[in-house]
Amino acid sequence: MLIKIIGVCMDNPKRSLAKAVTWRLFGFLTTVVLVLLYTRNVKQALMVGASLDGLKIILYYFHERFWNKVKFGRTSDPEYQI
Repeated sequence: MLIKIIGVCMDNPKRSLAKAVTWRLFGFLTTVVLVLLYTRNVKQALMVGASLDGLKIILYYFHERFWNKVKFGRTSDPEYQI
């Protein structure tokens, strides 16, 4: 469900959270692969990936919510249609 405030469509918080989680899954896999290539240690790669991406999910969620409030680059619906 999109929330519409003053002619601007905004994602609801659940959608922002889903976007944050799926984006960080890609980031997690990238981090794990890179750390694994560097250290050759699966456990260490998973621990680094999990700790970094857990924090990044939270940070991305708030980043997404902030950008929902910024009007830059958004178009609003006309007040009337003919």
